[in-house]
Amino acid sequence: MLENDALLRDSESEPLDSWDAEEDSILTPEDEEMELDDGEVDGDSVAKVSKKKPPKVEESKSKKEHVNVVFIGHVDAGKSTIGGQIMSLTGMVDKRTLEKYEREAREKSRESWYLSWALDTNQEERDKGKTVEVGRAYFETEKKHFTILDAPGHKSFVPNMIGGAAQADLAVLVISARKGEFETGFDRGGQTREHAMLAKTAGVKHLVVLVNKMDDPTVNWDVERYNECKDKILPYLKKLGFNPTKDLTFMPCSGITGMGIKEQISESVCPWYRGPAFIPFIDELPSLNRNTGGPFIMPIVDKYKDMGTVLMGKVESGMAKKGINLLVMPNRTQVSVDQLWSDDEEVTAVGPGENVKIKVKGIEEEDVSPGFVLCDASNPIKTGKVFDAQVVILEHKSIICAGYSAVMHIHCAAEEITVKALICLVDKKTGEKSKTRPRFVKQDQVAIMRIECSGLICLEQFKLFPQMGRFTLRDENKTIAIGKVLKVIE
Repeated sequence: MLENDALLRDSESEPLDSWDAEEDSILTPEDEEMELDDGEVDGDSVAKVSKKKPPKVEESKSKKEHVNVVFIGHVDAGKSTIGGQIMSLTGMVDKRTLEKYEREAREKSRESWYLSWALDTNQEERDKGKTVEVGRAYFETEKKHFTILDAPGHKSFVPNMIGGAAQADLAVLVISARKGEFETGFDRGGQTREHAMLAKTAGVKHLVVLVNKMDDPTVNWDVERYNECKDKILPYLKKLGFNPTKDLTFMPCSGITGMGIKEQISESVCPWYRGPAFIPFIDELPSLNRNTGGPFIMPIVDKYKDMGTVLMGKVESGMAKKGINLLVMPNRTQVSVDQLWSDDEEVTAVGPGENVKIKVKGIEEEDVSPGFVLCDASNPIKTGKVFDAQVVILEHKSIICAGYSAVMHIHCAAEEITVKALICLVDKKTGEKSKTRPRFVKQDQVAIMRIECSGLICLEQFKLFPQMGRFTLRDENKTIAIGKVLKVIE
């Protein structure tokens, strides 16, 4: 109880105008009472689910705190290269493999790409030098276990990028300082803006902006160019709700030479930046409070067949052990856990923040689609078709009225939706709601609207469970709005 009071007190002292001000106190007093009631009411229904006790297994699970890092930014800003450089500096890719990559890259006359091949493993990605899928790799520091989600920067792959950001805790926005490259990435139509915004909605706790390619002949570690890139992008990031004093950090680096990644940049090269290098910095970030006590919830990102059905995703809350029964929502299929892997190592228990694969019995692989949620059998997640949400329109040329349809991405699910009704407008500065119903909403406005999905989806109120309550709306390959679920109607 004391901890919760402290949590609540912390959250009161913070300003309540920011996008995720309520997030610190996920456990509100009401929740606690609800949990207590559940125990009394559902006593007998719980008993029905598990008659036989699961066999006692020796516990094996990872000790370090898990942090998911997503690298985002425009095509060719150097995301994969920085990722590969981190892998090589932390000793996750051995020298021999890198030499092999370097040789192969030279044969294809792609010398400068060899580092990115540590993450872009399939042939298509290597040939074009573009990341398509969200690459998965991990590295460890003394305190933490980081999973790198290397998201694609290319415009047509933004839906893949959303899947990557939905699993991330920390986002690294890579921008290129090379003359002309920064400008193309950032002007309208470039990916830098859209990605930064997706990171914000996906609920990333901290954003690090790496100004890459500082070693480029056109830049040559020039402080003026660094500041120019920084000053251009800062107002936009502030508009999204990032705060330079709290959750936003800028640093210069060079992916190809590895300067500023693990070791501090030498003073001879870069006298004007004396801050920490990238890896030590993210290692020192304060720990993320994870909800281990709550009911188990894991949105399913992907599935495949392998002597049973294997589901992949990131655990958002709760613990799962071998042998327990879980539900797959929204179609309420009961399954039992057969095997568990955390970052490809077999374990017997998994907890929040880990990227896991779970092999289950009781459901066919074709009956699961990404966006379904694996959850606690006695305390399943809410499902619904109609809900009210607060939506911020980011960019949309025309107006949005009732009857407008788009695609909603919420946790890992993508679903067609229609706006049933506009309820009211919300003033951005004061947070006041308009008395009359608006006839339409346009760019840069915030509105509360009733939304209907084409099918049942799993979702939850934003204030009860932020990860399951925030979404983006996309239309014609553009992200037009971000929003949070206020309440599920039916």
